[in-house]
Amino acid sequence: MDNRTIHALRKIGIAEGISFLILLLIAMPLKYMAGQPLAVTYVGWAHGALFVSYVAMAYYVKIERNWPFKLFLQAFIAAWLPLGTFWFDRTLKKQLN
Repeated sequence: MDNRTIHALRKIGIAEGISFLILLLIAMPLKYMAGQPLAVTYVGWAHGALFVSYVAMAYYVKIERNWPFKLFLQAFIAAWLPLGTFWFDRTLKKQLN
């Protein structure tokens, strides 16, 4: 089976996780402690686009690989949690074997 979609999901997941951490640890403190809301605007927009891409790609992989709904649900929940996509990446690595 072709692993390109899993690799793509892993890359998007890592980017989504990094953008979430940047939003939480850099942009939001800049907004609320330094009075610079523009950081949240740009980082938030990028994170939102990556979040939607991650969930859409996870759904695509679910359809392509005939994942059980539970696995897709784990990917979806991981996108909502800080460090969640990094945690779910371990599951994706197992899918490659």
